[in-house]
Amino acid sequence: MDEINIHQESTTFASIQNYLREFVYGGIDGAVTTFAVVAGAYGANLEPAIIIILGFANLFADGFSMSVGAYLSAKSEKEHYKKHRNIEYWEIETIPEIERKEVEDIYRNKGFEGKLLQDVVDVIVSDKDRWVDEMMKNELEMIPDSKSPFKIGLATLISFIVVGFIPLVVYVYDFFEETTIDTFFWTSTFTCIAFVVIGWLKSFVNQTNILKSVSETLVLGIVAALVAYYVGDFLENLLVNAQ
Repeated sequence: MDEINIHQESTTFASIQNYLREFVYGGIDGAVTTFAVVAGAYGANLEPAIIIILGFANLFADGFSMSVGAYLSAKSEKEHYKKHRNIEYWEIETIPEIERKEVEDIYRNKGFEGKLLQDVVDVIVSDKDRWVDEMMKNELEMIPDSKSPFKIGLATLISFIVVGFIPLVVYVYDFFEETTIDTFFWTSTFTCIAFVVIGWLKSFVNQTNILKSVSETLVLGIVAALVAYYVGDFLENLLVNAQ
């Protein structure tokens, strides 16, 4: 029984790992865009209630938009792969001699020759599915993606909203509790911590240096917030002076 539970937990963990990339990049976009909205609104001296409204509007609208885009992109890739796979089936049915010659060329370029080459080709072309798999991989260089487009979109949406909520959490808490804390300072602090964590996860996804990945994510978020802050400040001064 314990072995079954361990296997199920291992399978679940492996499934979560498959969508770590979507979670990481959804989280980065969620944190960066929401923090930029908060920083821009703060630079424009908007009321906390307005900042919360703008933040949540961005959080759900952009999160939904990004998840739909991720879903449609993954779905399109699967349809593209399926279309070319169907073409390969048609070709081995219609022009098998040419397709066999292409398999021979592929393995000849890999160093096979003589009887060994012919034996390998015979084995491959003896099964249509195996033959098509060979053409998809070695001729078209197309590998099927086993991930579900729906789960890709869902992982993106969840990470965008969860991580993207971090720049708003202090404002929401302060709004209901009426504290005297420096909301933007603590928002910036918590968001920078989120950038560090998500950058750390990104290093595992991309198999890159942890320090480099964390630094890139942190700098990206800070620069986006600074741009938004100064744009908000500039527009606020411009509009006030224009009145």
